[in-house]
Amino acid sequence: MDRIRIVGGNELKGVIPISGAKNAALPLMIASLLTSDTLTLENVPHLADVELLLRILGNHGVDVSVNGRREHQDGSYARTIHFTCRTVADTTAPYELVSKMRASFWVIGPLLAREGKARVSLPGGCAIGTRPVDLFIEGLQALGAEMEIDGGYINATAPKGGLIGAIYHFPKVSVGATHVMMMAASLARGTTVIGNAAREPEVVDLANCLNAMGAKISGAGTSTITIEGVSSLSGARHRVLPDRIETGTYAMAVAMTGGDVVLQGTDASLLDTALEAIRRAGAEVTETPGGIRVVGYGSEIRPVDIVTEPFPGFPTDLQAQFMGLMTRANGVSHVTETIFENRFMHVQELARLGARITLAGQTARIEGTSRLRGAPVMATDLRASVSLVIAGLAAEGETMVSRVYHLDRGFERLEEKLTRCGAIVERISD
Repeated sequence: MDRIRIVGGNELKGVIPISGAKNAALPLMIASLLTSDTLTLENVPHLADVELLLRILGNHGVDVSVNGRREHQDGSYARTIHFTCRTVADTTAPYELVSKMRASFWVIGPLLAREGKARVSLPGGCAIGTRPVDLFIEGLQALGAEMEIDGGYINATAPKGGLIGAIYHFPKVSVGATHVMMMAASLARGTTVIGNAAREPEVVDLANCLNAMGAKISGAGTSTITIEGVSSLSGARHRVLPDRIETGTYAMAVAMTGGDVVLQGTDASLLDTALEAIRRAGAEVTETPGGIRVVGYGSEIRPVDIVTEPFPGFPTDLQAQFMGLMTRANGVSHVTETIFENRFMHVQELARLGARITLAGQTARIEGTSRLRGAPVMATDLRASVSLVIAGLAAEGETMVSRVYHLDRGFERLEEKLTRCGAIVERISD
């Protein structure tokens, strides 16, 4: 099993290219099930989750053509992938595939809309909370689907003639459920209005792609999304938006270690709240043509309190990284997690590096320290794993991060990007 070795103490200086967003790429790929024409996606990152979803879509009959990889001088690459599902080969998403990645459950929406039926295993994924599928079930039921749970699978059936437009208000904001209902409603008869919809940029990106395919969606990016159903969707060409979580992660790494880095190919408007928190912590964050420049001072980090919230609030996917940054602050800070009930598993690992963190319910109290020391640590989930990398970059001596397959799910060529900016980071394969 691979590990990542980090020797801390170096400032980061240079350019880091930001990849396409995993959280946008996955629902966009799933949208290929809605049409018999070809959907072409540009700027698709090379990640373990993307590769797994390619296998899952292949199981449903999606033919995939990859334009290889486009090399750049800085060593980054993005792919253009063509997805064609002339005929849905199988409406069952089996446990052995769905259990490995929660987002693969989202195929239930397109399969139900296009084929009138779907049998999908209950999902798996990161152990950061229960994340029940109730919102997905209730949303699809509002469109007329009959849903039955049997033997760990959800059997879904659309009414004769297809799904029917409806007005539905989510009791809780859910990005995944918004994705699924938006895709399903695109082929429903009549108009669907989704209330309390997720406002994340990835939702807007999916809506833009679906509209390019012939859907009629308005209001994406607000809490009310309206979808006028159409009889069929066509192919389209769409570019995956930049990864705001990767952007924020590297910005925090620079703030924590010191240095001067340009995050290339990203957009500050995707994460205004997180960037403002980084500024309050003492780093300089400015927009540049085609990116963001971050200048950090390492030893002059100020304590900042944050609360995770749905977009446009502070992203839960940057909570662990920000906690890593606060371990070096000159004072006490607080991090409150409101999205997932079990997303503090990184705390005990940060403590191994010398972090002083105490928990009270969903709030972590971080007493900053001027000194972290390298140690062996273990990744527990995707975002927690990269918080350990950030802390390791600022720690004295060597940090060894194990179980880095979590990192490979969401960060493209992390070691290479950091190394090019002066960090000592290497992957060790046992």
